[in-house]
Amino acid sequence: MHVADPLSPAEREAVLRAPRPGRRLPVLAAEEAHRPPLAAESRDVDRACRPSYAVWELTLACDLACRHCGSRAGRARADELTTEEALDLVRQMRELGVQEVALIGGEAYLHEGWTRVIEEIRRGGMQSTLVTGGRGMTAERAREAARAGVQSVAVSIDGVEETHDRLRALPGSHAAAVSALRHCREAGIQVAVNTQVNRLSARDLPEVLDRLLREGAHGWQVQLTVPVGRAADEPDVILQPYDLLALFPVLARLKERCDRAGVTMLAGNNVGYFGPYEHVLRSHCRSGYRRSCSAGLTTLGLESNGDVKGCPSLPTDAWVGGNVREHSLRAIWERSAPLRHTRDRTRAELWGYCAGCYYGDECRAGCTWMATSLFGRPGNNPYCHHRALEMDRAGKRERVVRVAPAPGRPFDRARWELVVEDVPGRSPQP
Repeated sequence: MHVADPLSPAEREAVLRAPRPGRRLPVLAAEEAHRPPLAAESRDVDRACRPSYAVWELTLACDLACRHCGSRAGRARADELTTEEALDLVRQMRELGVQEVALIGGEAYLHEGWTRVIEEIRRGGMQSTLVTGGRGMTAERAREAARAGVQSVAVSIDGVEETHDRLRALPGSHAAAVSALRHCREAGIQVAVNTQVNRLSARDLPEVLDRLLREGAHGWQVQLTVPVGRAADEPDVILQPYDLLALFPVLARLKERCDRAGVTMLAGNNVGYFGPYEHVLRSHCRSGYRRSCSAGLTTLGLESNGDVKGCPSLPTDAWVGGNVREHSLRAIWERSAPLRHTRDRTRAELWGYCAGCYYGDECRAGCTWMATSLFGRPGNNPYCHHRALEMDRAGKRERVVRVAPAPGRPFDRARWELVVEDVPGRSPQP
């Protein structure tokens, strides 16, 4: 399958060989957070919404320092939950109605109680999955995960070896990821693959699918690299909105290939929206298309120190609703303003192009994480296939330009401007 490369050969070589930005791993001291007080009472809508899916950063400690890591993982937070506190949080998730807990990091296996947490998740009748970069997923660790009861391990593979090792900032990381898939499969665990899609990895997607088919993966999730954390330090790697025009036909063909092979391919929440391939990419959705952001509706995000968000990727400063050391998980879920945000949002929140979009009532600017990472607030998201197509018909395109760097903390953002320009060499279509 031919895939158009968003980079010219010279541009690709320059990005591959560019030195990584000079950032030290952030030292995260325990900080006293200043959260808005919880509302006095829960509302009917808050009690009706229940998180079926929780994504839990069990520790921020990591054995990689990937160039597109939003949390800038590496060192553990100074105030991470103890194993006993983590086990109590599992019980609170079960009582709140969570059905699946995905452990992420950092690297979850670097938390001293990771297998005990998995055991407690399974004891509570919830599904247990784990996401890993794979560097330290040895055969023994895979067997430990299997004994604890983990049901599926998703390994991140972001292109062919050269691309993956550049993005993961470590030669040999691709080989380690492939070994992790094999170790987990040999331990009797289902395996899947996660892939970040950016200007380096986009052309490699067919080869990634070839790899996961050879390794017997049952699932593949793809999502766009979001310009947050370390990814904000390397703007040349981030897709431009107009790159979606070439990307989406490729994703649709890969999805059809996955269907034929019996592999579940899931397009991440920020892969959207309402273009001509939506029904192909969202065939797993009952509606046939992606609705608005699920943060605080069906999704729960947890940081390793017990901070609670509606989505694990949202910036900490504005989107944490509370901490489980101070309030119960139920109280935070039902009564904190940041987690109520998506329950209360209306079309009035939309601005820019999204404010006038035909699909605004359904989409509401799609992924809150993408819009907030770019502009500091939700409501306008240029990473939309429908929008890129409409702009293209008018002979226009949008380009994001970094105008100020990110400060260097987990989930931080740079400052970006959105430029609307003529498509080079094109006249508007009638």
